[in-house]
Amino acid sequence: MSVGLLAVVDDILTAALKASAKTAGVVIDDAAVTPQYVQGLTPARELHVVWRIALGSLFNKFVIIIPLALLLSAFAPWVLPFLLILGGTYLCFEGAEKVTEWFGVHHAVEETDVRDEGKLIFGAIRTDLILSTEIMLIALASLDPDFGIWMTLGALVVIGLGMTLLVYGAVALLVKIDDIGLSMMKNSARQVRRTGARIVAAMPGVFTVISIIGTVAMLWVGGHLVITNLAETFWHGPYDLLHVVTHAVEAAGPVVVWLADTAMSAVFGLVLGILVVVIVTGVSRLFSRNRADAAAH
Repeated sequence: MSVGLLAVVDDILTAALKASAKTAGVVIDDAAVTPQYVQGLTPARELHVVWRIALGSLFNKFVIIIPLALLLSAFAPWVLPFLLILGGTYLCFEGAEKVTEWFGVHHAVEETDVRDEGKLIFGAIRTDLILSTEIMLIALASLDPDFGIWMTLGALVVIGLGMTLLVYGAVALLVKIDDIGLSMMKNSARQVRRTGARIVAAMPGVFTVISIIGTVAMLWVGGHLVITNLAETFWHGPYDLLHVVTHAVEAAGPVVVWLADTAMSAVFGLVLGILVVVIVTGVSRLFSRNRADAAAH
């Protein structure tokens, strides 16, 4: 019996490892997006916020995504592409909002003090829900359809737990690395102090780069989600254009193909996101004007 159990566990871990490899790109995006949510917090609150976001991510995966994905894939698989289109559009909206802020367009910005931690954490968990959904659906599609419901569930649980530990462990290390630098600056060895000073001086630039990568990642992942799932539902246009471009650069090698795919997905995501930003801003202003008129009356 123990041998049979070990064989089952081995099969689950092997399947989870193979499926996880196909989600690597989205996992990197998730790790790049998350540090933005702890920028501006006091150092004492950073790990607390990362921990709460990680717990929210586990809730997303184990309470919402995995049960829903298994149910929908069994009884209504046609719904999944539409959910991914909505999720991808939201990522495009978030990414485009940040891009427009770079050019001086001001939106309602969440404060990052302790009083607004709840709102900040909720925003991070909301974004994680979309990225985690793609991670788990890619993993589900990568598993053997003859694997069986319990084996599939076991593999998804392993993937969900492993990816959460990987992403938020990396984020926790990243947001505390400046504290490591400060600690090194108090060391008696001169070379260690100089290295610590360099780490502390470099961190603002590192977080700026991470913020840019995270924004591009949202546009890329969101745009790719929408393009791919539109093709599976009712509109092949963007996917066909993407296929034509990537096919044209195939001779240059897989890296160039990936770069072309990523760039086109990001541009599509930016255009879609800006369109949504314009609509949301217009509707918000309309409601604000109507509220002001009602108050005046």
